[in-house]
Order: sequence, then C-alpha cells, then structure tokens
Amino acid sequence: MIYRKFQDIELSGLGLGMMRLPVVDGNDSVIDEKAAEEMIDYAYKNGINYFDTAWGYHSGNSELVAGKCLSKYPRDSYYLASKFPGYDNSNMPKVKEIFEKQLEKCQTEYFDFYLFHNVYEGNVDDYLNEEFGILDYLLEQKKNGRIKHLGFSAHGSLEVIKKFLNAYGEHMEFCQLQLNYMDWHFQKCQQKAEYIHNAGIPIWVMEPLRGGKLCKLPEDMVESLQTMRPDESIPAWAFRFLQTIPGVTMVLSGMSAMDQLKENMEIWKTDKPLSQDELHTLLDLIDKETAKGGLPCTACHYCTSHCPMELPIPDLMELYNEHKITGGGFLAPMAVSSMPADKRPANCIGCRSCEQVCPQQIKISEMMKDFTGMIGM
Repeated sequence: MIYRKFQDIELSGLGLGMMRLPVVDGNDSVIDEKAAEEMIDYAYKNGINYFDTAWGYHSGNSELVAGKCLSKYPRDSYYLASKFPGYDNSNMPKVKEIFEKQLEKCQTEYFDFYLFHNVYEGNVDDYLNEEFGILDYLLEQKKNGRIKHLGFSAHGSLEVIKKFLNAYGEHMEFCQLQLNYMDWHFQKCQQKAEYIHNAGIPIWVMEPLRGGKLCKLPEDMVESLQTMRPDESIPAWAFRFLQTIPGVTMVLSGMSAMDQLKENMEIWKTDKPLSQDELHTLLDLIDKETAKGGLPCTACHYCTSHCPMELPIPDLMELYNEHKITGGGFLAPMAVSSMPADKRPANCIGCRSCEQVCPQQIKISEMMKDFTGMIGM
C-alpha cells in the first residue's frame, strides 16, 4: 500500500469509503454486515488505515457498522472520518445533538477527520450563518480533542468553494472533492483542484471511478488506453490519473464487494502517475465521449436575452448534459433545487423564442421538457 504524508501522520493512499457497502436484496438501508465486516477486516489487515463514513450513508446505518467493525481494533491504529450532514438544511441547528450521536454510533471518543458535508449552492449561506454556531462548536470539539482534523467536502461550484474558504479557510485542513478524469473538464474539476491546491489545502478525492462508470469504457477507448499501457486495467487508469494530480493526498473508493476491494488495493501497491502524453490522450478521449451525449451549448447567452421567463438556459443546459451523459445521479437535481423556483426547467412555456436565436440550433424547449420529466422540477 502506498502511503501519503499528511502533517505528522501517514495515510494509506486508498481509503475505504462506506457509502456503498454490500447490502441485502438491493436495499441500500440494509447493510450485509457479515460481508461488510469481511471487507473492513481485509482492508485493515492489508494496509488501509483510513475509513470514511457519514450520517446519511445507508440511511444512517453506515456509522453503526463502522463502529461495530472497527471498535475491535486499537483506536490509534486507524483513522476514522465522518461528517456533519448540512446537505439537509434542517440539520443546521442540531450540530451538538448530531455530533454526540455520531460518536455514540461509531463507538468512539473522537473523530480523526471531520467534515462540513457537501458544501454547495443550496447550503453555503446556512453553513456560514453564525446563528447556527456550527464552526464554533466544531472548533470547540477540536480544542477538546474530539476532532483531530477539520475539513469540508464540496459538490458546489468554484465560486461556492471560494465563498466558503473566504470565511472559514483558516480552519480548513483538507478538502474533499469529486475528482476523476471524466469530470476534469466536464464538471470543471480542474479549476477546483488547482484552486484548492494553490490555497495550500490537501485534496481528498471522492468518486474516483464516477460511481463505477470509469470501470467500463467504450471499446475504442479501451483499445487506445491498452496501446499505451498494455498491462494496466481500465479501473487502474482512474487511479493513475489521480496519482498524477498535484495535491491529491487521499483517494476514497466506495467499494461494495470483496473483489473490488482486492483489485483496487492491488493497484495501490504502486505509484505510476501518467506521463504528459498519456494524460493528454486520456483527457482527449474522455472529452470526446462526453461530447457525444451532450447538447452542443457554447454558453453564448443569445437565448437568455429572448426568454420571456428569464430562465438561465445555459446553466440548465449544462446540468441537463450532466444528468443525461452520466445516467442520472444527485448532482443535477441538487443544483436545480437550489435555484429559485421560477428559474427551473418546468417554467419553460415552450414559446421557442430562444431557439430562433440559438447559433447551435438546439431544440431548447424539448430539452426543458425532457429535463423536467427527469428531475420533476
């Protein structure tokens, strides 16, 4: 196992994310505890020392399983991370209540790493609202030794990240980002990663395999990658990409089966960053793939000047492409839900005024109708 230096400790380069533990009969809220324990034991005994859980994972049961499985080991022999669930704004006044319950569920007296969970457009103002006292409370727990390192995770835009760090940056020791080669350009992750790195904040990675989508690629792309590295597996390319990115310290993978765990741990026995030629080829290949499924919006904004509803059409088009290309997920619905109710795709009246001025001749009204059907907003 490769280890990365973080302050005065050594972290395994690969961490076990507990968001996708094995479950019973496809029910995400019912963890297969026997299978999960086997995986956690294998990870622990073979070099993984970082375990990441959260309040909401597996409908609240991930922290319980983490506590049951890890508490049999010496507490100073592994690093445990959890998060304050501010992705649900109703939790903002409950930081003390939730934190105490998390310690109880995880059967621990402290968290090695604790995060503001999922900073994005819809909750950043509440996170920064001093009336809730979230930062003050967490800093108090850090002072008392119940949090060793404080950080945040973010799915929001670069502007949201900047806003959060402008307020709380002096207290943030690490930042957890959705980062992978598919999203490097597609989700503007390059800009986020470079900003975080330049701010001197170590990067934790979530979704390195894009929820498994980067394990199975189109045949022509596989052939191109195998030409460059014949002995490298397709999932390994995702990890080698991350081994190339400056500032990446921890890569979390939510593995749901023992074979996935073993394969990923085998990859992380070696550090094989990509050459510049390999990096450019990989990004070119994936950019061409994402372009195939998306609408060719260039964000010229001609459409917005002709929309009687004043909808942010380029922004909605970008979110539509994200949702369509990646086969769903929570990112687009989350972003749309944070918009004012009158700026969502359901407010399109189908007048087609925007289409009359679109240089790309995109059928915008049809996109709006399709998007509304997908996310119900």
